[in-house]
Amino acid sequence: MATQAFEEIAETFDFLDDWEERYRHVIELGKAMPPLDDSFKVPALKVQGCASQVWLRPMIENQSFDFQGDSDAMIVRGLIAVLHALYSGLPVAEVAKVDAVAELGRLGLNDHLSSQRSNGLRAMVQRIREEAASRA
Repeated sequence: MATQAFEEIAETFDFLDDWEERYRHVIELGKAMPPLDDSFKVPALKVQGCASQVWLRPMIENQSFDFQGDSDAMIVRGLIAVLHALYSGLPVAEVAKVDAVAELGRLGLNDHLSSQRSNGLRAMVQRIREEAASRA
């Protein structure tokens, strides 16, 4: 149940030959993402459990889920962009139905991220799910 934006990322990953190219692509996705305004880099929006600093700002409009995010690490910004592609635009009630582990597994992220980055990615997914559930 992935969004079209996520499907495009998955297709690009299928096309790329090795993990280094995929890693660079994730970083490029992060660079293309608009930065989060510093006024939103507050403790309430900070994701705990990440090795890097990560902020996620959920936004709900007409029961459609979206969020802005930022990090001080380029690869993590890229992971936020991947999560944005996975969740953005879904009806709030559908966010919890996304099997993020399976979808991200299609990209091979679990096999190539450090344990700290994997833990941080899980923390971001958990925060997204909690934010959507509190607004459903």
